[in-house]
Amino acid sequence: MKHFSDAAKVLEGQRMFQVLALANELEQAGRDIIHFEIGDPDFDTPPNIVEKCVDALRSGDTHYTTSSGLDAFKEAAAEVTSKSRGFRPDYDQILVTQGGNLQIFYAMACTVNPGEEIVTVDPCFVSYKSIMKFLGIVPVSVPLFEENGFKLNPDDLEKAITPKTRMILINSPHNPTGAVLGAEEIEAIYNIANKHDLYLVSDEVYGRMVYEDSNTKFASPSKYDHCRERTIVIHSFSKSYAMTGWRIGAMTAPADLVSKMALLLETTSSCVSPFIQSAAIEAMSSSQESIAEMMGEFKLRRDLMVVMLNDIKGVSCIMPQGAFYAFANIKKTGLNDLEFADRILREVGVAVCPGSFFGDYGKGYVRFCYANSMQNIERGMKKLKGLLG
Repeated sequence: MKHFSDAAKVLEGQRMFQVLALANELEQAGRDIIHFEIGDPDFDTPPNIVEKCVDALRSGDTHYTTSSGLDAFKEAAAEVTSKSRGFRPDYDQILVTQGGNLQIFYAMACTVNPGEEIVTVDPCFVSYKSIMKFLGIVPVSVPLFEENGFKLNPDDLEKAITPKTRMILINSPHNPTGAVLGAEEIEAIYNIANKHDLYLVSDEVYGRMVYEDSNTKFASPSKYDHCRERTIVIHSFSKSYAMTGWRIGAMTAPADLVSKMALLLETTSSCVSPFIQSAAIEAMSSSQESIAEMMGEFKLRRDLMVVMLNDIKGVSCIMPQGAFYAFANIKKTGLNDLEFADRILREVGVAVCPGSFFGDYGKGYVRFCYANSMQNIERGMKKLKGLLG
């Protein structure tokens, strides 16, 4: 008799893609849908990056390559890390992967046994707990509260650690709330990981996306051990370079762990396409002006969306400090977050992500992604105001 494994039975996937699929179905049926559900910048990948990939393809750079990544990629990544985080990792500390999700999977799979625990935040990026459940790892959640700007309190974090804890997983700038942890909070979290001898995964996918008017600057725990002992930095090109569909990223971690994760990468995907690595090298090595331009536009979009959200009956939203998400409180609408998201999609064609997708403490909130045009943001907010008052 056919059956599924126990691991397969608990798979959840990324539920925002399931919202996207429904929104696309409605769109294909002729509905006008405004997309705020998925974290995909509406900008095109910078043309010099595209051209570098095309050149690599035309030159025949289409074969297998070293599983852990090209040396040229690692050199460019080490240079970027030196400038952005103050240390230069060795090549054997860098692993090139097909995006950030795999980095999280590899890190967990190679460090934590079934039945052991990982402490992370709630709400959190949906893949974290989905991966843990698949691997038989027990997620332990530390709640984030709106009154604290959705920032992690290090004291709450330490209280969640037990003898079964093997890893701490943080994310700043934070998806889904846009919160940014300051240097003092990051130092306290690192000290907790060091005190309890735990791995510390720092998801820095949105590390380039902190707004100039934020009262907090980006900080990384990698400054304390240079990723040589316990810190594992997750990084992707998806957001800051508008390369979501390219599936490319690199993680920095202790060399002995990278050697194990590289074997898992060999087992699961062999290597990352060399022509895509060439494009990523171009992204790292060329002018970074496109990032500044995108962030300037995202700030305008953020400001417009938050102001208009706060003008809708029953909805309130604090100002995010990073990433491109507004985490709106919809508790006073009388609807739960699932009902709210379903209603506005079906009645006025506005697609969003219910906060409960991100955890129990996301209930009563809805994530709006403002990686969309000013015109569409204004149209979408006006539709909501027309529906809700």
